[in-house]
Amino acid sequence: MSKIASEPRKTPLFDLHVELGGKMVDFAGWMMPVNYAAGVAAEHKQVREKAALFDVSHMGQVVLRGDDIAAKLETLCPSSFGKLPVGKSRYTFFTNPAGGIMDDLIVTNAHDHFVLVVNASMREQDVAHLRTLDLEVIEVDRSLIAIQGPASEAIVSSVAPAAADLKFMEAGLFDLLGAECRIARLGYTGEDGYEISLPNERAVEITRKFLEHPDLEPAGLGARDSLRLEAGLCLYGNDIDNDTSPVEANLVWAMQKARRENGGFPGAERILNELANGPQRRLVGIKPEGRAPARRGVEVADSDGNIIGSITSGGFGPTYGGPVSMGYVATEHAAEGTAVNLLIRGKSMPATVIKLPFVAQNYKR
Repeated sequence: MSKIASEPRKTPLFDLHVELGGKMVDFAGWMMPVNYAAGVAAEHKQVREKAALFDVSHMGQVVLRGDDIAAKLETLCPSSFGKLPVGKSRYTFFTNPAGGIMDDLIVTNAHDHFVLVVNASMREQDVAHLRTLDLEVIEVDRSLIAIQGPASEAIVSSVAPAAADLKFMEAGLFDLLGAECRIARLGYTGEDGYEISLPNERAVEITRKFLEHPDLEPAGLGARDSLRLEAGLCLYGNDIDNDTSPVEANLVWAMQKARRENGGFPGAERILNELANGPQRRLVGIKPEGRAPARRGVEVADSDGNIIGSITSGGFGPTYGGPVSMGYVATEHAAEGTAVNLLIRGKSMPATVIKLPFVAQNYKR
C-alpha cells in the first residue's frame, strides 16, 4: 500500500496570509505564501528600498539548557561558543563525520540557555541530533516573523523602541504590546532587519500592528529566495548539503581560529585537510551573458567543453538587473573573471565567474 502523505501544517499566520492575498504553497511540509498580488519582483524591490514582512514560523526554534552548553555544542559544530557574549548570535552549521554540512543554523547565547533556529525541512533531524548531547532540548512552539529592509529599524522600534539599539547579530527580550518577544537583528536577505519570536496567540495581532506602518508590506518565499541569492547566501539543500564541506562553500569565516586549528568536531579530518591544501571545488558566483537565467542542475563547462561543475541556485536578480547564479566549479576554474559555458537545454551559453555577493550586504554593524 502506498503511504498517504500527511497534510501540510499551517502557521498561526495562515489565515492572515490568505486575507492579504497570499498565494499559498506547500513548502517543507508547511503552507506558506510564495508571493502576494504585487508579485515577487515588487516584493523584492520593497525589501531593498523600504521593508517587507516574512512569516518564517516554519523554522524550528529550539532551547538548550544544562551545564557546559557551549562546550557540548562545539562537539557538533566547527564554531566556538565558549566566548560568545550574552545576547550575541552566531551563524554555524552541523557537520557530519564525512565533513559535509548537515544543516546551517543560528545560535544565540540567552544567558542561562542557548536559543537555536534551524531550517524547517531539517528540524526533526536537528532536534534528534541535539538530543545526543547531555542537555535538555526543548522545541519551542512560537511564531517567527522577519522584518527586512532599510526601514526595518524605524518599523520595529515604533512598537519596541529599544530594538533600535541592537546591532547586527544581537538579540534580546522585548515587550511588544504586552507580550514578551525575542528580537534578533539579523535575517537572510542581505539587508538590515530583524527576526521576532512571538507567542502564537499574539502573532496575528502583533503582525497586524507592524503592517500598519506605511513602509511595510508582506512578502513571500519567492522574494526571500531572490534576495538571498543576490546577497550570495547559501540555501540548505541547494548550495550546501551533506556532501558539501564548509571550505568548498566559502563558510570558513564561521569557523573561529581555534576550531580551524584544533578540530574536535565531526568531519574535522577532511575539513582541516581542505583548509591546508585547498578543496577540489569551490562555490562561486556565475553571471550568465544575456537575459536567460541558469537554474539549479545546469552543468558548467570550460572553454574546451569539459564539465567542471554545476549550478546550485539561479534565477533573475531584480536589483542586479539580470540573471544571477551560484554553483560549484573545479578550483582551477574558480578565479574571478574566468570564462565558462552553461549547458542550457542542449545549448552552450557563455558566462563569467564573479565574486559574491551580486548585491552588497547592508547590515547595521
